Amino acid sequence: MQTYRILPAAGKGILLTIVRFIFEAGMAKIRSKKNSSKKDIIIEKASKLFREKGFGAASMRDLAEHVGVEAASLYNHIQSKSEILQAICFKVANDFLSHLEAVQASPEPVLKKLELIIRFHIRMMMDQFEFVYISDHEWRHLPEPYLSNFLNQRRNYRRSLSDLIARGIDRGEMKSIEPYVAVLTLLSAISGIESWHRSRKTITAEVLENNMVKYLIEGLKK
Repeated sequence: MQTYRILPAAGKGILLTIVRFIFEAGMAKIRSKKNSSKKDIIIEKASKLFREKGFGAASMRDLAEHVGVEAASLYNHIQSKSEILQAICFKVANDFLSHLEAVQASPEPVLKKLELIIRFHIRMMMDQFEFVYISDHEWRHLPEPYLSNFLNQRRNYRRSLSDLIARGIDRGEMKSIEPYVAVLTLLSAISGIESWHRSRKTITAEVLENNMVKYLIEGLKK
């Protein structure tokens, strides 16, 4: 029969310290970046996971492993995958809308405004690729009323772009083209940057941006 030796008080204190150290080391914590909350870190990790596996296939357990914590710990900061998807989609939509409104309020010619908008789209695709990718590909999983709100916001944004191009045509800055088709062409071309992310990146982000802007603007310029 196995026997247990009673440790002196000092020995018990050392043992408890060792046990506490082992326990705390085994329980990973969500490390916050500077100026980022733990929820922000979870959403950032989730965006990469959703892009790799797809929103439908990724589980909260997968996300916990991706973040490096116990699944139960996630629920202290986030309630569901749906909440994460909402945060990503509306962040992207609001970033685009805020930039568009700022550009529209500027005194720049229409063609210059369009260039600023194109550059912003390109940089978003480069700097926040996972977020933009999820917003473009996984929005269908949004529950109501978020889905309808998101689609309305996206339609209004594209309508504003079409109106901007129409003004450029009326003022003689752009070729006489169908504004809606021009918007689809611009957004489709910029979404092609996904291929750049998957490639070996033989050209820099700066070269890609400047060449793409030149190509797209020259195609519209009268």
